[in-house]
Order: sequence, then C-alpha cells, then structure tokens
Amino acid sequence: MRVLLSIKPEFAFKIFEGNKKYEFRKAIFKREGITKVVVYASAPISMVIGEFEIADIIHDELERLWEETSRHAGIDEDYFYQYFAERETGYAIKIQRAKLYDDKLCIRQHFGLTPPQSFAYISSTAKKKKKNKR
Repeated sequence: MRVLLSIKPEFAFKIFEGNKKYEFRKAIFKREGITKVVVYASAPISMVIGEFEIADIIHDELERLWEETSRHAGIDEDYFYQYFAERETGYAIKIQRAKLYDDKLCIRQHFGLTPPQSFAYISSTAKKKKKNKR
C-alpha cells in the first residue's frame, strides 16, 4: 500500500538528491502495510514529483530521535526542534530507493485526490482508473 505525503519542495528535492534520508512527522499513518511514499511537492511546485520506499519508521523521544537521525536529517537541529515544538515524541520515516519521476504528475488527474495537509492513502487502483479513462 502507498501513501501520498505533502512535503515542502526544498525538503522533497533534498530527498531525491540523497541529502535527506529521513522525513519527519508529528503524526503517522495508522494503516499497516504502507511500503511506499509518493511525494507531493507543495506550493509553489504543487505536483507529484517522485516516490520512495520506507525502510523503517522510528518513533521516539525528540532528543533520541535527533541523535539517531541528525547525520542524514536534511535539516538543522533548530528547525527540527521548531517543527516538533510542544511535542515530546516524533516520527522519522527512513527513506530508501528514492526515485524522482521524469515527468511531474497532477495530483487530481493522476490520483483523483486534492493536495493533503499531511498525507493521504492511495488506493491501489488509482493509476488503473486513470488508464481506463483514456
């Protein structure tokens, strides 16, 4: 199963450049079996630009989470703690096999979704529906 994550463009491109190996989240999806993340680069890009596989999801107290992920976080420590302000724990999605698409995709046309605040589940038939409509 896949999930679509909204990620700020500066961080999304760091993922595909290999400079960001963790995507941080205050909350994580509840469904089990999520193996891939489809990346929606938020404004001003506002397009689906690639995907990556989930190697692991780490949930820990912030100090330990930062200690474990900081080397490949793609963000600095100040940003990390600002993002998680007023939280005691956080999530880090460990990224593997990131693939930047050759062509950007329109979220509405390709997936039948509107841009999510944080994430949206993608049905396994999303692409099939589009192909059948042609």
